[in-house]
Amino acid sequence: MVDDLRLTMERVGERFNLGEYEIEAYLAVLEHGQLTASEIADKTDIPQPRVYDTVRSLSDRGLVELRESRPMKIVAIDPEDAFGNIQTSLTELVSELEARYTAPARDTEAVTLVKSRSTILRYVEEIIESAEYELVLSLTPDLLQRFRDDLAAAIDGGVSIDLLVTPASLAPSPDEFDYLDVATVARARRGITTPVLAVADGDYSLYATQDALRDDRDRYGVIFNRSALGFLVSSYFGTILWTTAETLAADGKRRPFPRRYASIRRAVKDVREIGGDFYASVAGRDVETGDPVVVEGPVADVTFEDSEEVASLVVETDEGPVDVGGLVAALEDVEGQEILLGRDGVPDREHMI
Repeated sequence: MVDDLRLTMERVGERFNLGEYEIEAYLAVLEHGQLTASEIADKTDIPQPRVYDTVRSLSDRGLVELRESRPMKIVAIDPEDAFGNIQTSLTELVSELEARYTAPARDTEAVTLVKSRSTILRYVEEIIESAEYELVLSLTPDLLQRFRDDLAAAIDGGVSIDLLVTPASLAPSPDEFDYLDVATVARARRGITTPVLAVADGDYSLYATQDALRDDRDRYGVIFNRSALGFLVSSYFGTILWTTAETLAADGKRRPFPRRYASIRRAVKDVREIGGDFYASVAGRDVETGDPVVVEGPVADVTFEDSEEVASLVVETDEGPVDVGGLVAALEDVEGQEILLGRDGVPDREHMI
């Protein structure tokens, strides 16, 4: 069985191990049905001395037929015939490899460095799917289209999404693209220097350069699997990227309460923008002792700077007012790790979870 699997992999590899010249010649012949060697040289960038070796390589792979006339003619073989066997081999190969596949444990490392474009995209998809209540994203227009259905599913599932599209010059117009199908708030930011990033529930996150997604091997993506590190990406998004972007669409008051937040900034902004009475249940820890605490009661006041660098709220408890900040808070009494906001009373934490 092992020898059969190895043989199948070798057969597949041999068929698809095409160089640049082979690809150019093959596509030219496919387009015209048949060509001579000199015609291939004229229609491609393949040097005349390399044409014969190139087409014989294609012939050895069963992709073209060589007719030894004067001049020799290179004839296209129907792709269904040329690739029919390999398609069957690929299906069998994937099935056998899948049977041997052992999923790696991804939650043991705090930081993972990846350089493969396909791996970065797989992590973005995984982060989107893992979000339970809050998602922040910075995507290129191409990635927005790629993950459109995934984002729409997250919105339908009640996930709140802050979406940043960059560069703004290439972002779809709100008249042509319904951003509220895929985001709670959507903004556009100028510049290709804006990174691609994703953070689910303030925890599982990814940071990558746009260059890394253009197959530039000198670039990279970083995966953060622990909340303290995901907070760094989320804070960078909230204070540097989000505040320097222009709004494309916002859902206003459409989402029902109670709502669940990983970001203190999002919670405070909703309180300020919507207005009226709010009640909070905040799970976090005492900033001096580190002990876990739950703070519950009416929201008495909020602090929010236009720069979005400072955001906090005051909860009126039975023991008196408690200042709540975000992750790694130092000035407030409590570091808020998960914030529930309701309109008619303190949210039922057990019911929400």
